[in-house]
This record gives sequence, C-alpha cells and structure tokens, in this order.
Amino acid sequence: MLNSKIEKIPQILAGCKLKFYLYVFLLPACMQMSARSLAQFFQVKKNNGEIEVSENNHKILFYQYLPKSSKSLNGQYERAGYIHPLYDLNGKIITEDFPEDHPYHHGIFWAWHQVIINDKKIADGWVYDNLFFQPHKINVKNNKKNVIIKSEMYWKSVFRNHNAEPILKEKTLIKIYAKQKNYRVINFDIFLKPIVDNLKIGGSDDAKGYGGFCLRLKLPPDITFESDGQTVLPQENAVLAGKWMNFTGSFGDEKRRSGILIFNHSANPGQQNKWILRNSNSMQNVPYPGSIAVLLPKKGLRLQHIIIVHDGTMDNVQIRELYAEYCDN
Repeated sequence: MLNSKIEKIPQILAGCKLKFYLYVFLLPACMQMSARSLAQFFQVKKNNGEIEVSENNHKILFYQYLPKSSKSLNGQYERAGYIHPLYDLNGKIITEDFPEDHPYHHGIFWAWHQVIINDKKIADGWVYDNLFFQPHKINVKNNKKNVIIKSEMYWKSVFRNHNAEPILKEKTLIKIYAKQKNYRVINFDIFLKPIVDNLKIGGSDDAKGYGGFCLRLKLPPDITFESDGQTVLPQENAVLAGKWMNFTGSFGDEKRRSGILIFNHSANPGQQNKWILRNSNSMQNVPYPGSIAVLLPKKGLRLQHIIIVHDGTMDNVQIRELYAEYCDN
C-alpha cells in the first residue's frame, strides 16, 4: 500500500502544478478581460458630411465637416468646420444651429467680422459674406483614451478677380477625451495660416469687438456664469474675469443641472480674461483680437481652447487643477 501511495505522488504534484499555473497565468487574464468589459469604448460614424462621436453608445458630439445646402437658411449662412450638436453628460443637446435670432451662429464655432487684405475689407466672416469654406482633408483616429479629429479647409473669397480664391488654410485638431467621473474634456487646437500677403482678421468694428471662439448654447432661464470662484454678470460689452468661464444651468432638463466650462489657453495671444456673455438669445465668446484687426503672421496663428462638459458639481479647486493640467504646459 505504501508503494501505491508513493506511485501517486507525481500525479498529485502534477495536479498542484496545474492549479498553480492556472492561478498565475489565467487569473490575471480573466481579470484583464473583466476590466475590458467595464472599459470605455468610442464609436465613430462618418456620414453625410458629419462625424458622430459616441462613448459606450452615448452620443458626445457631431462634427460638421462639409457645408450642406440642407443645413442653411434659403442657401445662406452655410459653413463647414463646427460642432453641433454637443451633448451634456445627461444626453441632452446643449448647442443650437441656425437659431432664428442669429442664423449665422453654429454650435461651437469660430468666426470674425473683419477679413482684410491690403487694408481693404473684402469679407465678413461672421455672416459669411464673400467668405466660403472648402474642405480639403478630414481624418479621424479612434484611440483607447480619446478620439482625434483633424480637419483642413480653405477660406476662399472673391477679392481681385471674378472667382473665389483661397486666402487662408485652416487646420483644426479636436481631441475628445474619455469621460471621467463628473466631466469630459474636449480640446480645440486651431491654426490659421494665410495664403495671401497682408491678411488681417478682426472682431466687430465697435465697442463689443466680438469674434473668435464662440459657443451658441441652449440657454436655460437659470443659467449662471462663474469665473475663478466669482459670479460674473453679463454686460453689453466684454467683461473682465479669469481665464475660464463656467456656465451651469438646467440644459434641457428642469430637474438636473449640468455645466460647460471654457478654458482660454495660457499660450493664446491677446488678453485672456475678456469674455462676451449673454444670458439669452445669443452666443458666448472669447473675443480675439477685438475691434482692431491684427495682421496674421506668415507662419500662422494658433488658438487653443478647452471645453469641459460636466455634471454641474465642479468646484473651483477641481477647475484650477484641470486648467493647470491642460493649459499651463
């Protein structure tokens, strides 16, 4: 009997080794598969001139990369290269496109009233008078941690002959990050390179000086504006505040507040603490350069802005940390 037990020892040891190998190698694999099942996945759809970005089947935004006659007002105010719709974390649309009061407002967009060549105004880029957008390239990269949209398009205008000519090449990079506990970051990196000499851009030629990076939001009655921990009240002209502005309100849902932050990147030119704010029927604007047009450098002009969509619970400490992470580098 002792011999039979001794003979079974290799089998017992083999069974122990098998259990050991299963524990060491298969358990981490199972844990990894479980983690993957809980991970965040982006979905990207490209159709009919727009790019839809979702995460775990929850819509984030649509990027409009082609001008479409179907999205115009009697053939007017067409443009390409803007975000609409943008969704809050509750799945509600919080931007507007072609609103009745200002049909040239388009979700998240950037535009300038004054387009000047050789000191002569040739176009009004705010209302798209003699300014046309010709898409050149569009590329989308779906990563594990973010989605990157790269867009190139030309600004064209009729200014010396009877045909529209390219005057500027716009390169835009939009990076959409995975949702965190109570927010999502969307980074806008806009590069404007003139094709013609002596090209200037400027905001409205008045005391307001509006023009540049804009948000046309669905403004609820309880909208509030905060910057650097202080409540900010909209005025007719630009107000001075901090380098960010926090908009919170009941966007599409009276029972749930949500919010959207704009960061004015520390590397941007001009005065970074000026804001044009409206509490009804208009857009929110980070005005640059203002009413006095600036000459675009031959190497180009870079403008960076960060949008943070959040659940309305962000405090000033968290906002400061995010600004330092995304704007002070």
